[in-house]
Amino acid sequence: MSFPPSASGAMKAVRGKLHFPVVMVCAIAFISLLYAERSSIRLSSNPFFKIKSCSKPEAITKNKNRNATEDKLRDSILDDRDKLRDPILDDRFAFDPEECSVENGEWVFNRSIKPLYSDRSCPYLDRQVSCVKNGRPDSGYRYWQWQIEDCTLPRFDPEVTLKKLRGKRLLFVGDSLQRGQWQSLVCMVESIIPKNQKSIQRGRSHTVFRAKEYNATIEFYWAPFLVESNSDEHIIGNPRERILKVDSVAKHAKYWTGVDILAFNTYVWWMSGYTIKSYWGSFPNGEEGYEELDAPVAYRMALKTWANWVDLNINPNKTRVFFTTMSPTHMRSADWENPDGIKCFNETKPYMKKGFWGTGSDKRVMRVVSEVIRKMKVPVSVLNVTQMSNHRVDAHTKVYTETGGNLLTDEQKADVLHNSDCIHWCLPGVPDAWNQIFMAHL
Repeated sequence: MSFPPSASGAMKAVRGKLHFPVVMVCAIAFISLLYAERSSIRLSSNPFFKIKSCSKPEAITKNKNRNATEDKLRDSILDDRDKLRDPILDDRFAFDPEECSVENGEWVFNRSIKPLYSDRSCPYLDRQVSCVKNGRPDSGYRYWQWQIEDCTLPRFDPEVTLKKLRGKRLLFVGDSLQRGQWQSLVCMVESIIPKNQKSIQRGRSHTVFRAKEYNATIEFYWAPFLVESNSDEHIIGNPRERILKVDSVAKHAKYWTGVDILAFNTYVWWMSGYTIKSYWGSFPNGEEGYEELDAPVAYRMALKTWANWVDLNINPNKTRVFFTTMSPTHMRSADWENPDGIKCFNETKPYMKKGFWGTGSDKRVMRVVSEVIRKMKVPVSVLNVTQMSNHRVDAHTKVYTETGGNLLTDEQKADVLHNSDCIHWCLPGVPDAWNQIFMAHL
């Protein structure tokens, strides 16, 4: 699914054949890079050494004179177990959000890297996502890393992240999947903050984690549809009873002003399988005047309402806006060629088929996001996490979670067909990779 092309992307589209001086500059840059890498100097850590002028296909892929011996050597040192790239011979470019397609890549196994937190060490995790604490016996799902094909994704650094957020407010807005990403980011940074320099203030809809030394906040606001609904404050479990006001975000948006970085998401609450009871304008009977709309239709109306608010109220010189694409669900094991499986239960490894797209990701919704954002006046950076997450059939909370505020009983755990949660993600886990990409954008 394509999204609005960046300015640099547009430039690449019209780029013709390189003139001789440009070719020479590219060749010199490439030779210098090889020499520096062999000297173990990490040029990518220095912003002055970002190589953006030569695209990979021209500077590397189409370089017919590449030394065949070097190719062979590179292949021979790849770890057969996890396909990790050798840092010296890795020919990918430093990450640039305008040049890199994060959806093109693969999950590689790397047990040598310890997660930055655990569900026992981070006090801010909900029991819903604390899989190890809730009895999940396997741990391999915590050691997979997303490796982009063309670019090197920077390692997540808690101190660098907090410096990026110094003096700023970062607000995640959305549903429980967005709350998971918020919890992930808080847990990824909180361990380096002294106890007396951090605090959390929990509210019904709005929760604020504060890093006092950095004068920074990482916040979450609950708005599962972004627009207003009768299920915002007191959750209505039966989706048939939920009613949305698809033309209004006013009740929620008062919490979105004065924020430096906004990260929005909405998807899974729309995918109940039922039509969406929606109303707009001034119906004489209020909510009783609703109409039942197909989910993609109601979703488009709601997203346009959100987009209009952003365009009218956000100053892009003061606030950056992000939109996280849908987090896939994994309810149908036949999608990943396991017809005898029970949803995502017992899956312990990612499904590696390139380009895999399961039935738990609605392309109609993806298309709506692309079309609405493309027409917005305020720039919105899309965090496209859908393709990479589609492969992670192994990383959901399954039966190692809670329901109705209580952990599943042994009897409930035994009924994996009805009680496996294949929507939410264990933490640490997949949302950590989302945040690695998110912080790379900053």
